Amino acid sequence: MNTKTKFQLSFMMFLEFFIWGGWFVTLGTFLGTNLKASGGEIAQAFSTQSWGAIIAPFIIGLIADRYFNAERILGVLHLIGAFLMYQMYMTTEFTVFYPYVLGYMILYMPTLALVNSISFNQMKNPAKEFSPIRVFGTIGWIIAGLVISYVFLWDSPESLEAGMLKNTFLMVAIASAILGLFSFTLPKTPPRVDKGEKVTLSDILGLDALKLLKDKNFLVFFMASVLICIPLAFYYQNANPFLTEIGLNNPTGKMTIGQASEVLFMLLLPFFFTKFGFKKTILVGMLAWTVRYLLFAYGNAGDLAFMLILGIALHGICYDFFFVSGQIYTDTKAGEKYKSAAQGLITLATYGVGMLIGFWIAGQITDSFLLEDGTHTWEKIWIYPAAFAAVVFVLFAVIFKNEKVEYKS
Repeated sequence: MNTKTKFQLSFMMFLEFFIWGGWFVTLGTFLGTNLKASGGEIAQAFSTQSWGAIIAPFIIGLIADRYFNAERILGVLHLIGAFLMYQMYMTTEFTVFYPYVLGYMILYMPTLALVNSISFNQMKNPAKEFSPIRVFGTIGWIIAGLVISYVFLWDSPESLEAGMLKNTFLMVAIASAILGLFSFTLPKTPPRVDKGEKVTLSDILGLDALKLLKDKNFLVFFMASVLICIPLAFYYQNANPFLTEIGLNNPTGKMTIGQASEVLFMLLLPFFFTKFGFKKTILVGMLAWTVRYLLFAYGNAGDLAFMLILGIALHGICYDFFFVSGQIYTDTKAGEKYKSAAQGLITLATYGVGMLIGFWIAGQITDSFLLEDGTHTWEKIWIYPAAFAAVVFVLFAVIFKNEKVEYKS
């Protein structure tokens, strides 16, 4: 791959995740502060990610893979996304905001697969070449958080009171427009499926991989993946509002520690996976969720702020040790024929169904501990996902039989 192509793909990844990190992290805080949304309404807004994940395979399977170049679809989706982001920036009521965010996520979630397709299409050895490109996505997410907290100070108490957090949508609208236009300069990625080839609903949703559930161990892992998304939803939905409400300075910037940790533990994962095996690695990931939420429950923005920072820093173990090692496990179990179908099924089950349930539960529990002055009893809220993750940990430890993970010949 030449230098120009590396730059193009790296810049694409940077903007793709700068866009996501530039508004999604602070969404709960914006909705609660600017639009006075309830926990249930905030849950509805976050659930648009799940609806996007459920609908995305249809956009990719029926349109991107059959009729148009991936880079052109990427450009069109981000240009429309820029318009929707600007509409969100202008909105002052949740009922008006919701249709825009739903439409945006239905368009954005397919772009996650598109940027990967465009990248892989230019690589001779994705195993070696993809990571150095993909890491710019994580850097983009981190930069977005640092810009919000340390450059524009939009999440400071004064700025929140003045309603300045809405500017995140304007910033992302500009970035989305840039990526939309830039996409048309990317290397050509033509359709992978012949227009005349019949594509079934089973192909699109990866339902062929359902036969893997006959394997008891894979079934246990599959169910655990769905269930662990419930505590994961609490983090996405509540972490930033929680840190902001209790008065932690520069909360969005500090949350980027989680992405830095993700990079570190991604590098350490092969060592853990090789030395301790799949079951122990994934159990450590599950246990980290429980520890993180206990740290959130009993930490504070004063002398115990280190507990909050440690909870954020655990994100690398929480995410990489469970989800990334789970993707590797799925890949080995699927074999060559069902690789894509299996990964698609896991994504649909986790980011689709699991997170959809998780956001709803998080919204209900958050509303149940709302106080008259508009604050929350956060200690009690965080105990719920901590306990839930602990139950999933115990069930997986007991039911999942240890096995050596290796690729099928």
